[in-house]
Amino acid sequence: MKILIAYDGSECSDAALDDLKKAGLPEEDVEAVVMSVAEVWLPPPPENETLSEYARNLQTNPQPFKAYETHAKAVTEAETLAKHAQSRLLRNFPAWQISAEPNYGSPAWEIITKAAEMKADLIIVGSHGRSAVGRFFLGSISNRILTEAGCSVRVARGRIEVDPVPPQRVVIGFDGSSGANAAVEAVAARNWREGSEIRLIAVADPLIPTAIGLFIPPVSNWVDDEMNNESERIEKLAEESLKLLRSSGLETTLHIYAGNPKQILVEESERWHADSIFVGANRFGSRIERFLLGSTSAAIAARAHCSVEVVRRKEQ
Repeated sequence: MKILIAYDGSECSDAALDDLKKAGLPEEDVEAVVMSVAEVWLPPPPENETLSEYARNLQTNPQPFKAYETHAKAVTEAETLAKHAQSRLLRNFPAWQISAEPNYGSPAWEIITKAAEMKADLIIVGSHGRSAVGRFFLGSISNRILTEAGCSVRVARGRIEVDPVPPQRVVIGFDGSSGANAAVEAVAARNWREGSEIRLIAVADPLIPTAIGLFIPPVSNWVDDEMNNESERIEKLAEESLKLLRSSGLETTLHIYAGNPKQILVEESERWHADSIFVGANRFGSRIERFLLGSTSAAIAARAHCSVEVVRRKEQ
């Protein structure tokens, strides 16, 4: 598995590193890159120098590049941050192959470009925090990575952990679409702690009759029948997903609600004290494909109290 971790030294970035212990990731056979990006612009380094060497050379001999001395220091600081995160990760995942890479430029662009270059399976980004105000909007960098990356993205919203990690509670937004199925497959493939629980949460669009229809028995009866049919359809679609997750040794249940997916998934996850939410990234399609990247998925990633992983099958 290949993982790219965006790290900027903030508290939420540190929490994102610790959150990886709760993501069901493999204990070994993982190639991880920690990237810290200095938001500055430098002339390109000579072909025979690495970026770190170039930055150090500019600091020790800034002429004729005096204007870039401050920028070079920023790149050196980015290198220090990346190495700090590398050391922290190695304590939690000693069998991982982890490298630290500083870079400069537009953080979102550099992360997306690096992910494509290394053919990453997953990008990890931090969020603003756990408060209601901090959750309402994703940062511009996290949001751009979430919407433009060619692989899955985990918006990590965790606590800096001291105690051992307990069994996990994971919510999967399910609607029977290809994106939802990808989310189910991703969860089933992870290495969860014994006793972890999975909830498939499906949200059916409510059919509400007009004021006149409320007083006409045939209309009200038709609405009830349609909602029952919708629930039966979702249950049928979920059969294979439930079987897959249970065959992986995970205690899994299906829960169907009527309402707005953006609200229901966030509210039910918080009520259940879920550790993470997995949702699929679909293109615009039929009514069943409601978890649209840039709308529902991004809204959930911004508003959830816990980490949110938006699953996208890697571009070939």
